[in-house]
Amino acid sequence: MHDCCNSQPECINNKMSAAGRLFITKLIIVFVTSLSVSRTNAETSLHLTSHNDHTLIDLSIEELMNIEVTTVTRRSQKLTEIPSAVFVITQDDIKRSGATSIPEALRMAPGVNVARIGTDKWSISIRGFNGRFANKLQVLMDGRSVYNPLFAGIQWDQQDTLMEDIDRIEVIRGPSASIWGANAVNGVINIITKKAADTQGTLFTAGGGSFEHGFVGARYGGKINDATPFRFYAKGFSRDHMSAASNGNANDAWHSARSGFRLDHTKNIDQFTIQGDVFFNAHGDRLDKTRLISPIIQIESARGESTGGNIRLRWDRTLSARSSLMLQTYYDAADYRIMTWANVFTESFDIDFQHRFPLFDRHDLTWGVNYRLYHNKVFDTELIAFNPRKQTNHLASAYLRDEITLIPEQLQLTIGSRFDHNDFTGLEIQPNARLMWLPNTQNSVWLSVSRAVRTPGRAENDILLNAQTLDAIPGASGLIPFPVLAQIVGTPSFNSEKLLAYELGYRRQLSSQASIDLAAFFNDYSQLRDLSAGLPVFQSSFPQYLILPVSLTNKASGHTYGVELSFDSRPLENWRLQLSYNYLNMHINSDSALRQLDPTTGSAAKASPQHQISLRSNYDLSDKLQFNFWLRYVSSIDFYNIPSYLTLDSKFAFKPVKNVELFLVGQNLLEQNHLESVSDFIPAIPAYIPRGIYAGAKWHF
Repeated sequence: MHDCCNSQPECINNKMSAAGRLFITKLIIVFVTSLSVSRTNAETSLHLTSHNDHTLIDLSIEELMNIEVTTVTRRSQKLTEIPSAVFVITQDDIKRSGATSIPEALRMAPGVNVARIGTDKWSISIRGFNGRFANKLQVLMDGRSVYNPLFAGIQWDQQDTLMEDIDRIEVIRGPSASIWGANAVNGVINIITKKAADTQGTLFTAGGGSFEHGFVGARYGGKINDATPFRFYAKGFSRDHMSAASNGNANDAWHSARSGFRLDHTKNIDQFTIQGDVFFNAHGDRLDKTRLISPIIQIESARGESTGGNIRLRWDRTLSARSSLMLQTYYDAADYRIMTWANVFTESFDIDFQHRFPLFDRHDLTWGVNYRLYHNKVFDTELIAFNPRKQTNHLASAYLRDEITLIPEQLQLTIGSRFDHNDFTGLEIQPNARLMWLPNTQNSVWLSVSRAVRTPGRAENDILLNAQTLDAIPGASGLIPFPVLAQIVGTPSFNSEKLLAYELGYRRQLSSQASIDLAAFFNDYSQLRDLSAGLPVFQSSFPQYLILPVSLTNKASGHTYGVELSFDSRPLENWRLQLSYNYLNMHINSDSALRQLDPTTGSAAKASPQHQISLRSNYDLSDKLQFNFWLRYVSSIDFYNIPSYLTLDSKFAFKPVKNVELFLVGQNLLEQNHLESVSDFIPAIPAYIPRGIYAGAKWHF
């Protein structure tokens, strides 16, 4: 027999896809074998901690409001005492939702807009400015920044872990630049995994269905000694193509394999952590050729691969209840390729030091320094070119924060600032002031004023991007007998975008079974990204067309305001209801005739939904049977002509014996499929999210 392909690219795509499946198959065999070998030792010497055995439905509303949060101030604080808009997605929330990825779990947080573009692509933002390359959000994995300065955004397909190993996801809405630096403009997301001591024993999970073709995951946790627990994990999955808007599929089936480890060590007042991951993704895309002149793109559909890994080391020393030291460093690397369209290698190194100490009785000071190095190399393709092809950039930072107790246990003022120096715009100063008032144990009121900046990505300085075909030159009169190709050209003089934000929040524990959290904001943006057209250039080769160079400016501005509400209640002892709603109103001032090319800024007011509603119900029918459902509403997105949609997910879970769980999950049950977003800048064909059902089992011992 011999391979039979219609074209060489098709053969390459098939081989790459087959290679991805073979890789996952081998990985599954390896860790299933290793689990069977380790089972005897696990049964005799290890046990799961009680933390893993109970769920948050067992906790009262008061206990839920006192969950510890670390992302806001870089130290542990009770949720009720934090002067910021904070939402915590717990492990129990993730498990009951049936979410199979971090982006899908983020839909639970109010104020967060998650829109799926394809099987492996999402648009995610907080408080507007959403898009595949949304650039006003800082994302952390255990305090390790995964923000990609090449295009000033997040590569969501590369951010993953075993979902059972996530302890919680802390979502901070609003600026946190005084703590986390430039680009923490509209919010911060910190995915925090469990400590190694909380993942002792062996866990195995597997399943599959219609869209989730197959998934498998395993973890083994043990101890070198009582002070040194560790864990290893591995996972793999295969997800189907999504359907295309025109015909066929979007060529975006996703096959992934990932593994990692964590080791913690405690010695007296010191804690050490070493943690790392490696991953492999096989993915693809299909371009909308109606949006690009045919000679530019020779291949409409293509497959590709991405590989990468990271390593993190952290040292904590607790000197007293109010004094501590922290030193963390990490290294990241990733190689992303889609044949003939994109070929990018990125790596980063970071080192961070922090010192917290009291000053007199009323002052709690924290200061720190940070250094980050980014290196990337981009190879020229049909779509994208960079000049220069490779570059190394540096970021140096220092920050200082003082938490001042004005009235003990009632009134606290927090002031601070961060000072960042980057290679693109030089020194950036980002101050912040927050006031927290606790009139009693049931109520808390907070307000804040913050300044934040979004520094340029390298793409905004150095890129040459064949964006899309235009019907005419914007602003020109008369007919043009040739198609027009908009070509975005990086601008070295592009400056930072700036934000001045005002926030007000209120929390109230209505009873032992109900609580409410309300936040309102007004954001004033200046020097936002805008587009400016240059003189067209005639391309005489067949077919003939005009190239319209488009440069980047900082001439746009705008303001946004909104309200975010979350309500948590327990009508019955075994029933929990969680309701969230957010309203967003955006006004962007742009005189550019090309703003339709930039939905993340110039047309942002039309590219983010005004209303989002989420209702989650977690019901324990018995000790062995759970029924959970999740109803979501998202209003229309006018920029892409996407109508409002209502969708429903549900999960049945059954525990026939202790440590074994069987589950059945339905996703997007109300419609056969629906559209949530479209890729910006890169003209991928619109993909529809299908209805899906999957089943699986989980076993831990």
